[in-house]
Amino acid sequence: MSFVSDLRAVLRGRDFRRLFATRLVSQFSDGVFQFAVAGYAFFTPEKQTTAAEAAVAMAVLFLPYSILGPFAGVFIDRWSRRQILVIAPIVRGTLLGVAAVLVAAKAPDWCFYTAALAVLGVNRFFLSALSASLPHVVDSERLLVANAVTPTSGTVVTFIGAGAGYLLRLAFGAGQGGTALLLVSSGLIFGMSAFIAATMARSLLGPSFDPSLPQAREALRNVITGLVDGVRHIVHMRAPAAALGSMAAHRFFYGMTFVMTVMLYRFYFTTDAEAGLSHLTGVLATSGIGFFMAAVITPWATERFRPESWIPIMLATAGVLGLVLCLPFRQLGFLVAGFVLGVAGQSVKICTDTIVQRDVEDAYLGRVFAIYDMLFNGVFVIAAGVAALMLPANGKSYPVLVVAAIGYLLSALAYRLITAPRTRTAQEVPQ
Repeated sequence: MSFVSDLRAVLRGRDFRRLFATRLVSQFSDGVFQFAVAGYAFFTPEKQTTAAEAAVAMAVLFLPYSILGPFAGVFIDRWSRRQILVIAPIVRGTLLGVAAVLVAAKAPDWCFYTAALAVLGVNRFFLSALSASLPHVVDSERLLVANAVTPTSGTVVTFIGAGAGYLLRLAFGAGQGGTALLLVSSGLIFGMSAFIAATMARSLLGPSFDPSLPQAREALRNVITGLVDGVRHIVHMRAPAAALGSMAAHRFFYGMTFVMTVMLYRFYFTTDAEAGLSHLTGVLATSGIGFFMAAVITPWATERFRPESWIPIMLATAGVLGLVLCLPFRQLGFLVAGFVLGVAGQSVKICTDTIVQRDVEDAYLGRVFAIYDMLFNGVFVIAAGVAALMLPANGKSYPVLVVAAIGYLLSALAYRLITAPRTRTAQEVPQ
């Protein structure tokens, strides 16, 4: 079944359409917000961004998802999820207004980043509530399909939102006043999701009352214990552990390459902030197309190859083509590389999702996916920090490119070695 036919099948449900619309509007707003943060951090004409400041911006964008993610479920299972979807946009809109005032008033950067962290912290609860609500609006036989189409659609819409953020920046201006208006616009768009969520009945999305649930304080302690148990469980399972390792490896080397690309477009390809941002938007667009193409290509590929074969193929492809395309340090090469890494990275993620869902025991699945979420975002932040130590002021670094390429190839080799079928000894061969 294709992506389009899958989407058409689940869209027949009225409640699903409302929840899906809530997700799309919110993630479109995310795209505008993330573009505003990136534009402020890297491409404000008054600022001369360093690689270290780039790493800080990456931390702001991704750490809330890593740190808060595992703990969000404790409250999502106790508070009305529909009310979270209604109230969170109001709280987020208020915080975005505060961030806009701080930017317009030219407050110190740490004030803005603190407000941005609070915005993304609220958003973590919002996205968790969306995911937990899905089984309440989709029949059980269509739940797998809904889980497949909603994240891909949300990611694509986030890229579209970033494109809209670029157009709004052109209209509002490149200065801090323009960034403030962009933040306000993101808040207003996000507020629309609250109106959509309010059309659903308060009790529709759960949670169901469960008197056996532990107190929140005890549940929070259980989260930490559960994460430790999840790690212990996963390290003894070759296929899921290797898949998670491959995904983490991609995020690390992709993170290094991404920070280098941002610095190149800011200081190497051009010293004009607006021209650099305009050209970088093209790289983001090709990456978004790559993400979507991965959703089309990967099901076809995994019908012909096992997911365990497609993962190292994609890692090796990212390493070889990434080096070949980027080594001349020409803008066209980075534009194409954005597409290649988008396809490769999302393909690895889709295969990892499949392997984890297929092989991990259901009793551990939630804890393993919490670890997955922390790895996915946390490793990217670590990569940004490593890149900050290696990159020169203009971002042009042959060592970063070579390290990323070799890292991808070694990751592909390691994955094949770990997941290769073990040959049985003579004692194990039946007589």
